[in-house]
Amino acid sequence: MARRGHRPSQASPNRPRFWGRHAVLAALANPERTVRRMWGTREALSALDLPPVLPITYAEAADLGRLVPADAPHQGMVIEVDPLEDLWLADVLETGADTTRPIMVLDQVTDPHNVGAILRSAAAFDALAMVTQDRHSAPESGALARSASGALEMVPWVRVVNLSRALEEMAEAGYWRVGLTGATETTLDAALGTTKTALVLGAEGEGMRHNTMQHCDVLARLPISPRVESLNVSNAAAIALYAVAAQRTA
Repeated sequence: MARRGHRPSQASPNRPRFWGRHAVLAALANPERTVRRMWGTREALSALDLPPVLPITYAEAADLGRLVPADAPHQGMVIEVDPLEDLWLADVLETGADTTRPIMVLDQVTDPHNVGAILRSAAAFDALAMVTQDRHSAPESGALARSASGALEMVPWVRVVNLSRALEEMAEAGYWRVGLTGATETTLDAALGTTKTALVLGAEGEGMRHNTMQHCDVLARLPISPRVESLNVSNAAAIALYAVAAQRTA
């Protein structure tokens, strides 16, 4: 590897590595993100306007493949970053006080690919934020950033200790809390209110916990065919976000 700056050390457990063009460029463009170092092929990095203080190591594609999980599509660029600073739910709710943008709430959704895909849908449908627990949920990672395709840098992500208390705060801020589950006859279109919406989705396979359901104003299902038992949580999130957006437009 040819170097511009010092030779990078082994990856830190507290500093995830992102790869792929969308995830890397979005992180570089985010003023709230600290990028510690970068690896890339000369071809991939030649057209980028990179900060002169950023340590860069030029490498062949095969060398980059050893910095990321096997078969990860790095597209010639890898970065190591600091996780984003923690956000307070109260601050996010205050910024959304005059809007009807929805909030996504994930109850112990742990698959990084699903969380990344939900972030991408949240960005596409202009969600105000995504809220998860600080434990029993997917952390920032290269796989998540890749699935989010840049949306990790766009959608505020609030991690809370107590999800039930967070749902109470949302209710106090005027949010109608809709929990998605198959165990109800109420469809999503009938459940959506006329105020701001918080969409609550449960873990893959297990769904929402009982205490989380108790802190929803209504439980609703997607009107899918009986030939299909359920949808992947990221697919369900995208459909629910579209339903909220369509209602807002109407």
